[in-house]
Amino acid sequence: MRTVNMHEAKTHLSRLVKAAAEGEPFVIARAGKPVVKVTAVSAPAAGPGSRLGFLAGQIRVPDDFDRMGTESCAEGYSRVADGPIHYGDGCRPSTNFDPHPPARTLSSATQPSPGSRKPTD
Repeated sequence: MRTVNMHEAKTHLSRLVKAAAEGEPFVIARAGKPVVKVTAVSAPAAGPGSRLGFLAGQIRVPDDFDRMGTESCAEGYSRVADGPIHYGDGCRPSTNFDPHPPARTLSSATQPSPGSRKPTD
């Protein structure tokens, strides 16, 4: 078995790994003392090719799957004015819903004019 020093291993690592993969293990030594043995790793046996369809015929998706929960969603959105929206039962906002609406600004009638601050007591 070939022994190489650390510097040689760093310099020729690709070549040494290729040789190890082809069945020629080697030892890396530091200051002449063996530190690491490099050998090829055998590849794990290939498992089944595909897991797609492994439950075929065992699961049934209801015909109304895409419509499930629409009533509770509609009910939840009809109560928006009453309080916060709770996303439950698979309910998500419509494409028109903006979860971060623009900040409201005060109208000019309600904004104090510059320099008109009330004195503090």
